[in-house]
Order: sequence, then structure tokens, then C-alpha cells
Amino acid sequence: MDAALDGFYSIIPAGGIGSRLWPLSRADAPKFLHDLTGSGSTLLRGTWDRLAPLSGEQRIMVVTGRAHRAAVEAQLPELRDVNVVLESEPKDSSAAIGLAAAILRKREPDVIIGSFAADHVIADVRGFRRSVTHAVAAARAGRIALIGITPTEPAIGFGYIRAGDAAEIDGAHDARTVTGFVEKPDLATARRYLAEGDYLWNASMFIARADVLLEQMRGAKPDLVAGLEELAEAWDDPAARGPAVDRIWPHLEKIAIDYSVAEPAARVGKLVVIPGDFDWDDVGDFASIAKLRSGGRAGELAILADGATVLSDHASGIVVSQSKRVISLIGVQDIVVVDTPDALLVTTSEHAQRVKSVVDALKLSGRSEVL
Repeated sequence: MDAALDGFYSIIPAGGIGSRLWPLSRADAPKFLHDLTGSGSTLLRGTWDRLAPLSGEQRIMVVTGRAHRAAVEAQLPELRDVNVVLESEPKDSSAAIGLAAAILRKREPDVIIGSFAADHVIADVRGFRRSVTHAVAAARAGRIALIGITPTEPAIGFGYIRAGDAAEIDGAHDARTVTGFVEKPDLATARRYLAEGDYLWNASMFIARADVLLEQMRGAKPDLVAGLEELAEAWDDPAARGPAVDRIWPHLEKIAIDYSVAEPAARVGKLVVIPGDFDWDDVGDFASIAKLRSGGRAGELAILADGATVLSDHASGIVVSQSKRVISLIGVQDIVVVDTPDALLVTTSEHAQRVKSVVDALKLSGRSEVL
């Protein structure tokens, strides 16, 4: 086994409900706590197993909601208690990653941190390690590094990073400057990006020295960083932590780290991207699950069910069932059926990204019992 990277600490933000995977993913059972690939492991467990060789099991911090602590610790018995950071309410990625960075910097001033989402799927562990190793080298040189995924198709469900010239960093020969970010494009634009070859999928993987990341965030959001650093000062004192969280956390600004760190860092030439050629999927909707479960083969029906009977005649797509009812599909293509005890979703792979709008509508109507 390869040795852990010197001075490196992994952070796993495990938040969000994965609203495009409703009604399977819920507030009390978010997608990172599900086995969506058929591997026998949840996405969170898979993330831990991928990161442990890079930083060591003792150097992985998980940031999650208070309601998920028991489930997270059951999935990760190796997780040290001091490396569990609980959010009293969701505050987006700047607060989650920033607090972890502030705590770790206080414990270890020169620490290099890497943030990796709890709900992504990567099979090529060696390719992933190679990209992280290069990103750590860039971090040692004082840069903030992203790992961008080399596109394999004109995907419209991901944000894109535009890569510029070579950054010329020792130990990170493939690092490139970042010249811009693009939100999820339409299909024609995504096809153009794929043809041009300078665009990478934004996988939201950040690697940097903790002090560099916090100073960059401070330039854009000084009040946010002041609150995070005050929390970090109290964090390892059990008597002080609770009162500090109650006083500070509710007032922290809710903002994604792309806006508080990545975009400002790109404007001043501090941000680089490492092109990752390994397979990657953020399992963002049911079409993604269907593709993963079928191995990318078209025209097949993927089934994620325990106890259900699924009958298929010239049908393709995916069936997810948590009931024991008989489900029969005849002559339907690229269908998505998600059957749970209190909610049923029927759509198609083409419209799988629109499931989030159903969740938004349920919130507006006050139907929180099914969320």
C-alpha cells in the first residue's frame, strides 16, 4: 500500500439531502448513506476507503449535521471523536469546509487539507491518488488546487472549469491556471466545451494549505472567517464549544465555497486545476444511478430493490423500490420508477434533473413529512 501523503488531512463534508434523488434520499436518510452502486458499501463508506490511504485513518475529518451523527459513526467506526464536526443547521460549503480548515490549522499550523464530497463515486483509486498527489504539491507551493474531471460526454448536469496555461509547479507538471467557471450549460454549449478541450467538470475537490484557504476566504468574506476562527478557538474545549456554536453559527453567512474562495482566487492567479482522467460520477440523479448500475450499457433496466418483484418486457431505465409490491414495466424506455412506502416518483432519464423541482414544490406546500 502506498504511504500517506506527508502533512495531508482529508475533510469529508457530508451534508445535503440529494434532492434530485427524492423520494429515496430524504432529510433523515441522505444519499451519502445509501448504497447506490451495488458495491455493498454506502457512498460515505466508499469515500472513506478511498481517502484513508492518502491521509491515514486518523487524519480524516467529517463535517455533518447533528441528526446524522449516529449513522455516520456507525458507517465509519474508525472515525475519531475529535474529527467529528457537527453543524447545528446547514450553512453551505464555505462554513463547513472553512470551519474544518480553521480547526485543523489551530491544531497543526502548516496542515494541507483536501475537501472531498461524501457522495461521489470513483473506481480508479490509483488515478485519483495521482491527481491528489499533484494537487498537494501545488498546495505546498502556496496555490489553491481544484481537481477537474476530463469530460467524457457533453454533460449538462455539472459545472465546468476553464483551464488556461500550464502553472509550472514542481511535482504538479499537469497543473493549469484557472481562467473561469461556468454554471451548468445547455447541451449545445456543453458540446462546444467538449470539442474545445479546455473545459473540465467541476468536481468540487479543493486542496490547499488551511491558512492559505482561510486567508483567501477572508478577502471576500471577512466576517464569515472571523466567526469560523472564533469557533475554532473554542472547538477543542468541551465547555466552550456549545455556547460558541449557539452564539456564532446561526449568524454565519450561507455561501458556497466556489464563490467565497475559488472565483476570487482565480481572479488573482492563485487557483490551479489538476486534470483528472479517472472515472467520476457525482450520482446527481436517477439517470446517473441507472448508468452506474448497468455499466453504461444502453437499453437495460437497472433494479435497486430489496424484496420487490420487478417484471420487465422491452423496458429500460431504472426501478428503485423500498416496498414489496409487484412492479411491471412493458414497452417503456429510459423510465425512472422510485417506489417508497409514502411516495411514488415516475419520470424519465431525460427529465431526471427536474426532480428537485418536485422537492421545492413539496416544501412550499408544507409537505415536510415526505421530505
